[in-house]
Amino acid sequence: MKIIFAGTPEFAAVALAAIHAAGIEIVLVLTQPDRPAGRGMQLHASAVKQFALAHNIPVAQPVSLRLDGKYPDVAREADALLRTTPHDVMVVAAYGLILPPSVLAIPRLGCLNIHASLLPRWRGAAPIHRAIEAGDPATGITIMQMEQGLDTGPMLLVESLPIAASDTTGSLHDRLAQLGGQMIVTALRQREQGPLSATPQPEAGTNYAAKISKEEAALDFLQPAEVLARKIRAFNPAPAASANLHGAAIKIWQAEAVARSAASVPGEIIAADVELGLVVACGTGALRLIELQKPGGKRLPASEFLKGFPLTVGTRALTRDTGTT
Repeated sequence: MKIIFAGTPEFAAVALAAIHAAGIEIVLVLTQPDRPAGRGMQLHASAVKQFALAHNIPVAQPVSLRLDGKYPDVAREADALLRTTPHDVMVVAAYGLILPPSVLAIPRLGCLNIHASLLPRWRGAAPIHRAIEAGDPATGITIMQMEQGLDTGPMLLVESLPIAASDTTGSLHDRLAQLGGQMIVTALRQREQGPLSATPQPEAGTNYAAKISKEEAALDFLQPAEVLARKIRAFNPAPAASANLHGAAIKIWQAEAVARSAASVPGEIIAADVELGLVVACGTGALRLIELQKPGGKRLPASEFLKGFPLTVGTRALTRDTGTT
């Protein structure tokens, strides 16, 4: 079997590596154009491109695949490349470009997508973040036959993973990436033997996992502590949850919800010492901040953080609706 692989970030690179290790022939890789990154804003190749080049796999980086879009010449060139590159199936994992119907129709066996959700629970760009943020007890990988709708195609293989109370998007991402690599190899091997059993997605239980915005990172202490604790785990490692303390945007990397014994208002610091740690009152309960980072500083345990950024009981963190401290 010959495949074309379309993907961009590390999640996709793990799947690409698994397919390559299984000895399945990869005739072409599609990935997003190089992007500026880092302090120098130099162009960086995607994780998928780096793997492909290291293993002598041809790479194409079209900015668009839509023949009726903003870059029709680029799309026509990419379309011609796909049509003249003999292959049986296209595997797609976090590619970042929409595949138009003209592209979906090219592979003889269609296009298979590796999606990090138990569809249809979280369709869209950020299923791992949203599953943690929502407090889901489990998530998983769905291998899906692609169609024109957004993550709406029939399911071919599904496997679940529990979400641990300590899981961040980073830790869950890594486990799901490994599972996705294993499952796509299984799907491709089975497809070599014949058609896979396809199950239509149910109509009930559909949610859209919208792309994470930086604006969402600001914690609103009017919300319940349990909600904020999940949000902190969901936004670790990016974009990282933050709170405004003494006019500084402090990143919060780890926290836990605790009971609130004393009368206080949301956003008020109700403990700030080595013994009790740093505790902030919330709309319901309180949030113990365990690991923090000030601008330009390192990630530190709360006890160490307070030595260089002293805070006192009664200080107010900025709350989103009042704009006061």
